[in-house]
Amino acid sequence: MKEILVYGSLIFYLSSFIGYIIEVLWCFLASKRFVNRGFLCGPVIPIYGFGALLILFCLLRYYEDPVVIFVFGVIITSALEYFVSFLLEKIFHNKWWDYSNKKYNINGRICLQNSLAFGVLSLIIIYVVTPGYYFLFSLFDFKVWMILAIIFTVIFVLDVIYSVIIAYNLRNRIIIVEELKNEKIALIPVIFEKRLRESIEGFKAFPSRLLKAFPNLNNNVFDMMKNFREEAKAKKKELKKEKKEHKKDN
Repeated sequence: MKEILVYGSLIFYLSSFIGYIIEVLWCFLASKRFVNRGFLCGPVIPIYGFGALLILFCLLRYYEDPVVIFVFGVIITSALEYFVSFLLEKIFHNKWWDYSNKKYNINGRICLQNSLAFGVLSLIIIYVVTPGYYFLFSLFDFKVWMILAIIFTVIFVLDVIYSVIIAYNLRNRIIIVEELKNEKIALIPVIFEKRLRESIEGFKAFPSRLLKAFPNLNNNVFDMMKNFREEAKAKKKELKKEKKEHKKDN
């Protein structure tokens, strides 16, 4: 049981890291710029880790039948992606990705293109990645891997806590802004602007990384928040300049 937990957790972390590399490279090829992908701050995307564990647990027994691995790989990973998208939207009050502009999508949460790609990835996990894990784990004693698993788990848990706090804080601001947008007070620009400023004034940890990593988030709301933050910074700079000039004159 101990070995299953240790090696399983290591497979989770390694697969999450590989998924992060895949996402970063994919975005770099598309936009020609580096984007720190993923919900967490660290270089891991947990959905890939969970996906790898599900593929190994459900499909490793069908090692001799790649067609079964591909077909069920598509089904398993698509179901996982749909569930995670639904869960994040319900918890954080916004969509983190949207495939509505792609053909053969289901509610914008999954699409055929990605599902087929995950099917191919399932084959790679079974026939390439898994043998690599076996070889890697044979290089060192079990105690070494157990210590590494504990270290990675502590770092992962701290990252999850920090990222959830940031995302949940962001969620609260989104709800406030959406409520303001729906109020009659929004018809009076001056009062609306004042209420909106007050609602986001205390939001110090503006998650610009999340906006870059998930461009399909509610950009209008985020733009308003970002613009107000930038305006506040500009006003602070102006006040500092005025104070310096006033001191020079005196």
